[in-house]
Amino acid sequence: MRAVFEPCRLSGETAAPPSKSMGHRLIIGASLARGESVIRGVEYSDDIEATISCARALGADIRCDGDTVRINGGGFLSVGEAVLDCRESGSTLRFFIPMCMRSSRNRYVFTGSERLLKRPQTSYEEIASARGIVFEKKDNCIIVSGDLGENEITVSGGVSSQFITGLAFALTGRGRGGVINVTPPFESRPYVEMTVAALRKFGARITFIGNRIKIEPGELHGVDCHVEGDWSNAAFLDVFNHIGGDVTVTGLDESTTQGDRAYREYFDMLDGGAPTIDVSDTPDLAPVLFALAAAKNGAHFTGTRRLAAKESDRAAVMAHELAKFGVTADVGENDVYIRGCALHAPSSPIERHRDHRIVMACSTLLTLTGGELDGAEDVKKSFPSYFDVIEKLGASVKLKA
Repeated sequence: MRAVFEPCRLSGETAAPPSKSMGHRLIIGASLARGESVIRGVEYSDDIEATISCARALGADIRCDGDTVRINGGGFLSVGEAVLDCRESGSTLRFFIPMCMRSSRNRYVFTGSERLLKRPQTSYEEIASARGIVFEKKDNCIIVSGDLGENEITVSGGVSSQFITGLAFALTGRGRGGVINVTPPFESRPYVEMTVAALRKFGARITFIGNRIKIEPGELHGVDCHVEGDWSNAAFLDVFNHIGGDVTVTGLDESTTQGDRAYREYFDMLDGGAPTIDVSDTPDLAPVLFALAAAKNGAHFTGTRRLAAKESDRAAVMAHELAKFGVTADVGENDVYIRGCALHAPSSPIERHRDHRIVMACSTLLTLTGGELDGAEDVKKSFPSYFDVIEKLGASVKLKA
């Protein structure tokens, strides 16, 4: 689907979409818990639907009614074998793999998009090799069979926090508890703090001090809760305030554990000059930060190494698309320089790179310059209503099949 923009100014009030990151964690926590849980305010992005589908494949009873999801996890992880289609969701894949490392008699097959299955699973491969667990990567699937065994695990903190979250779910779900030791550097720590906060809602007793996570033995219990607003996607709405708009974003919890709440500070820094910003803890903000830097005075971004392993190689593809606006972006191994300049309308359509955050970040600039963007439908991965929302705020955009 192609989005055609005319220059426009956005204004008005809108609610932040529900947090995809917290939605994943609450659905899995409810699946691990005894009794029924009610999770309210769920938005059915492609990634959330992937997590619901995989939880069902492993035996959870899940009923969806509007934006409310009712989950009884009594049968969760009781199936001997299952095929889990993770679609394009890295969170789903990495959260479920260690939960399936429960018994050498069981075999689980993970499927998904070609890009997803190529994303690194180094931490799990190392754990599997050390503990005699089958972890077989093929072109079209990953096969897992084996038991984590002892309950103290060491994992690198410099690859992806999703591995740490997956292990936390696995140790909590086994009921015996355990310890996760994270070796530095511990990047994206706020995402692990979100996991701990979510599991505590269900009664998990977790101590998270320094680089050590200790989970006490015990069972989880069902809860009635609401998905908080998403700071990551709110950034793609609040950014319009920094390029001439007047948008109020409601529904954000100021006491959140979401690390992407830092976007407000970063936006203010970009307003004030050409700062240096470390995105190692907030990689999902990188595309919108790059876009705003391009519209302002430029910036130097560090901690960008892990962007290569996202839905696209985000530093490289943003540099490619920004060039269409007349912006120079120099991409290094672990940093990116954005050179601010006078933007012009792109002479050729912006490409999607099958990455929802690239689509939304480039849409920000297209409201200034006008132009066309291919692959608008990719926002379904995290923010299905994005184009409806910005149109209601005054965006002059038409979607064409």
